[in-house]
Amino acid sequence: MSLTNINSMTMKTLNIKQALSYSLIALLCIGGLVSCSSNDDVNDSSNTPPVINTVSLAEEGDLTPTDVGYANNMYIIQGSGFLFLEKIYFNGTDTYFNPTLVTDTAIFVTVDQNTPYENASNELKLVTKGGSVTYPFVIAPPAPQILKGFNPVNANDGDEVTIYGNFFLDPVVTFGTIEAEVISNTLTEIVVKAPVGSNKKYITVTTISGEATTTYAVGTALYDDVWYNGWDVESWNNQVYVTDDKAAQGTTYFKKDMGGWDNLQGNWNWDDQLADYSGIRLSLKGEAGSKLKLVFNGNWDDATAPIIELTNEWKDYYFTWEELFNPAAVQNISFQEFTGDGGVYYFDNFGYVLK
Repeated sequence: MSLTNINSMTMKTLNIKQALSYSLIALLCIGGLVSCSSNDDVNDSSNTPPVINTVSLAEEGDLTPTDVGYANNMYIIQGSGFLFLEKIYFNGTDTYFNPTLVTDTAIFVTVDQNTPYENASNELKLVTKGGSVTYPFVIAPPAPQILKGFNPVNANDGDEVTIYGNFFLDPVVTFGTIEAEVISNTLTEIVVKAPVGSNKKYITVTTISGEATTTYAVGTALYDDVWYNGWDVESWNNQVYVTDDKAAQGTTYFKKDMGGWDNLQGNWNWDDQLADYSGIRLSLKGEAGSKLKLVFNGNWDDATAPIIELTNEWKDYYFTWEELFNPAAVQNISFQEFTGDGGVYYFDNFGYVLK
């Protein structure tokens, strides 16, 4: 591509090393160490309003113009009339620039990390002694994050599903490859309508900055905020259900203050429809280094039952059918405190893992 004339020279595609070289040459000119312009030229430049031709990400290789930028990234603004630069604004944010990286035709500047990206002007503005100029330029948010999954996991077609995370700016949501209707969204929550054919599909949120996909699929829950299909934990276990913003998934989890070698026993049930699944998943936490024994289908054997070491943050644990001795059906999920010291243990997001 053809770029702006620098020092009255017609240039071909400019790369970063070349641009930096020109910046250094221009600095010498500005400092008076090299006589590059007459006093009349300098006076004329100070009265000339700036012009922005292109903005490009400062990276090795050929420069590619863009109208989208990201915080903490350096960009090259190219045009003319920059020699007497006073201010740079991205979305109204006064942005620091290094005067030594400014020539009359190029500016190197890093977008401030606190630059707003929501409800903003989507403009780059330069102010010089000769005037000012604005240029359409969108500051994009970071890539979307799905932080607490979605709820309900076992949604039916047409149900409203809430997705929890961050940086959900103008999202497109798909269940597999099927686009869903977005009912409402903020930066941290999206409510969508589950489309026809959503069962056993992973959910993907896509924005201008990238995409994020759930780690489990629709229709795979044994417990999300509620129990499904007869699975539960009897009240005599003395577990406590908690609804707040600290859940691993959704809004509700349960906990139990367990003494040494105490247990939490789930109901007995029967599910032999396992062909689509490779195993089970559980979200757990406790004191760092504490341990629970997974008592699966009544296997209390210390030598063969999985022993889970916990952290003090929610963590997802996965167990394949092979690790669980290839069961014909899922019948029971229970736990035994296995440090001998006791403590408070937290449980959430039980379900299956798709093959």
